[in-house]
Amino acid sequence: MRKGGKRKSTSQKQETEVKASSSSQENQKENHKLTSQAKRAKTSKPQPQLEYFEDKRNLEDLWKAAFPVGTEWDQLDSVYQFNWNFLNLEEAFEEGGRLYGKKVYLFGCTEPQLVPYKGENKVICIPVVVAVVSPFPPSDKIGINSVQREAEEIVPMKQMKMDWVPYIPLENRDSQVDRLQSQMFILSCTQRRPTKTAPPSPGLSIGIRVALKQRKIDRLKKYEYCLPYFYQPLKEDELEQSTEVQIIFPAAQKPVFCEFDWELDELDEFTDQLIEADELDKDKKDAFKEFVKERVREAKKANRQAREARKKALEEMSEETKAAFVNMRFYKFYPVPTPDTPDVSNVKVLWEGS
Repeated sequence: MRKGGKRKSTSQKQETEVKASSSSQENQKENHKLTSQAKRAKTSKPQPQLEYFEDKRNLEDLWKAAFPVGTEWDQLDSVYQFNWNFLNLEEAFEEGGRLYGKKVYLFGCTEPQLVPYKGENKVICIPVVVAVVSPFPPSDKIGINSVQREAEEIVPMKQMKMDWVPYIPLENRDSQVDRLQSQMFILSCTQRRPTKTAPPSPGLSIGIRVALKQRKIDRLKKYEYCLPYFYQPLKEDELEQSTEVQIIFPAAQKPVFCEFDWELDELDEFTDQLIEADELDKDKKDAFKEFVKERVREAKKANRQAREARKKALEEMSEETKAAFVNMRFYKFYPVPTPDTPDVSNVKVLWEGS
């Protein structure tokens, strides 16, 4: 009996161990299942959110494409630091706009102005676009002028690597340029660009700035004083020619800067006043007078040549060309206000009809 009872006890013990082992395996499977689910939940990637971008407007980069002629090179980056909006210019080309259906030539320039921005007044280089309505290029020359120069220098555009080129709206950029009947032309600087550097804007590349900086300082400065030279033979006869000359007389101490009007000023009296004001050394009086006389002779010669050139141009001009000059119109566009750009509404310098 004892032996039988012992076997029964042993059998019960083994059965209990089997049940415990089976229960443990089931628990392990359940734990593994829960762990796998937790891992899958933890490692599952979030679904990417869809980003929506506004379609670019057809003429959105027109203001950037027009070369900012006359802008100082070290100010170019500041011009593009803001995302300026020229929606007014774009709308002018739409049906009902003042430029709709017309042949237009555009160039850029800049105006440094003190304007409020983010709670303080700052000097901002404001981009401006000038549109010229004309059936032919309104100018093929560039005027170079500054306070330091004795007279304005008129040179061909191509000498300064500039020219009028077609502007292709965004919707037509997949088409062949030669097949498009472009009505929009922009002034572009065609200085050779390095192939390694992509341009920050269609109008001007970093390569242009780098290439130009390698040139002589005088050549570089010419670009900062450039503006298209517009010749109006029908109107210039109505204007009085200037009788003033800019004088920059070289001297050991400091150059003498002044303006001399050969109709209003008397040379001896003018020179004595400079000496009394300690602007001119007394021993330089005769040299200064000869210098002024030479500048006056040059200015009178330039006026005479300009009159003769206008007379000849009028004699050779067709009636169609005369009508084109009469109907030529200039329009000036400033950027429109946006939350991200300075407000320039109080510093606009507008022309008649702009």
